[in-house]
Amino acid sequence: METFIHAYSWVDIHFLLQGLWVTIYVSLISIALSFVVGLILGLLRYMKIKYVSAIVGFIIDIIRNLPLLLIIFFTYFGLPQLGIVTNPTTASIAALVIFEGAMLAEIVRSGIGSVDPGQMEGARSNGMSYSQAMYHVVMPQALHNMIPALLSQFVSLVKDTSLATIIVLPELLYHAQIIYSQNTTYLIPMYVIIAVMYFIVCFCLSQVANYLQKKYN
Repeated sequence: METFIHAYSWVDIHFLLQGLWVTIYVSLISIALSFVVGLILGLLRYMKIKYVSAIVGFIIDIIRNLPLLLIIFFTYFGLPQLGIVTNPTTASIAALVIFEGAMLAEIVRSGIGSVDPGQMEGARSNGMSYSQAMYHVVMPQALHNMIPALLSQFVSLVKDTSLATIIVLPELLYHAQIIYSQNTTYLIPMYVIIAVMYFIVCFCLSQVANYLQKKYN
């Protein structure tokens, strides 16, 4: 118990909160950007545009079957070889957006596909264009169907930020490692507190998703 008390000094907690802020910052930007990317790619794959949909689908399948850690390595170590200079934060966000965007694209495609085709036909018969019917009729219903899967993917994204420790992103887990590397008796207390912090962030995200689901209902 004494070890826990010493491990949770204000200095250490403040240092962990700095790492938590980086985790939240990277997560929020990655969630927003990956959702936009996933929405666009999912629509392109669903609409079955000649050649375009097939190429997009091929790229998505490749990315979905690659480990996220490999993509992180590529954005941090590989892009500079191509003349694109990155820092740990930018590289982490880029890797998460690429990987999660591909995952979300499949969720979007299946979500749109789950809507009764009669909804599109009914909207078109009432004079709406394809894009109007998709925006006003199909997408709201598809989004409602996608919320549980989107939530699960966003929670996974928050937890996946810990992989960026390998490229020295100063996020929560990296800060915890710095603390217990200075005093190995703090290892278990650090793992406990970061588990609590991750839980709080993911729980809050799930509450937001529940609110949105009720709103759409």
